[in-house]
Amino acid sequence: MNGKLIDLHMHSRYSDDGEFSPKELVEQCRENGVKIMAIADHNCVRANAEGNSAAAAAGIRYIPAVEIDCTYEGVNLHVLGYGIDYESRDFAGIEENIRRQGKDASEQMLLATQKLGFDVTAADMEAVAEESYWKDQWTGEMFAEVLLHKPEYQDHPLLKPYRSGGERGDNPYVNFYWDFYSQGKPCYTRIEYPCLEEIVDIIHRNDGRAVLAHPGVNLKNRLELLTPIVETGLDGIEAFSSYHTPEQCQYFYAEAGRLGRFVTCSSDYHGKTKLAIHIGGHGCLNLDEEMEGQL
Repeated sequence: MNGKLIDLHMHSRYSDDGEFSPKELVEQCRENGVKIMAIADHNCVRANAEGNSAAAAAGIRYIPAVEIDCTYEGVNLHVLGYGIDYESRDFAGIEENIRRQGKDASEQMLLATQKLGFDVTAADMEAVAEESYWKDQWTGEMFAEVLLHKPEYQDHPLLKPYRSGGERGDNPYVNFYWDFYSQGKPCYTRIEYPCLEEIVDIIHRNDGRAVLAHPGVNLKNRLELLTPIVETGLDGIEAFSSYHTPEQCQYFYAEAGRLGRFVTCSSDYHGKTKLAIHIGGHGCLNLDEEMEGQL
């Protein structure tokens, strides 16, 4: 390790599902021995100025970043942009696009949740989102937080797997999102995301490197798409992720080598929405110098 530790994917409160301020994340990185970090918020670059300043004061190398939703052949993907010019209007436009669609999508998610048989209201969701930067955008994780804290649903069969000791109880909020609100699930609500090629172009023209985030999640049943996705112009693959099994980490590491791309390692830490995920928890122990040289 040579005394180094890298974590290139974490989320601040500027993500719709993040908990901590950029400064708080820097402090957590310092406490955990992270020497190189990146805050990659969903469709938002606002954490970077604060994160960069706080990291410099803490003696941590900071890499400006963002995580952008996009699509390829009907599959929703997340692409990370590293080393970007985060003051570019291109990234403000990405945030504005999501904001325009967010309120309507949230209301559709509320209706879908009610169809599952839950008595959840707009007032419930407004209360849980009150401190969020994205007040008008409700996430599957927020719905989980509301439902799991309603006393009347303590023994509800749909919620039992997400309670302590349940098979989905390690990360209850995000697991509930994946099981009910992600693409193809009962409460999924479509948002019009830009195409992958457009996002790769935006990242590159703003001096960044484009990296495919946690492919083991988004390409779970579509691994045949990995090669054409990477060949659109991606620079790297997030091979080491808290979401990947050790076998998946090795698979994507080998695929990155085959395709001539670099790899990154990332916890995808959010705070309370992913309780089992911790800063630096990505399973990669010996590639720090290799990755540092690529970014």
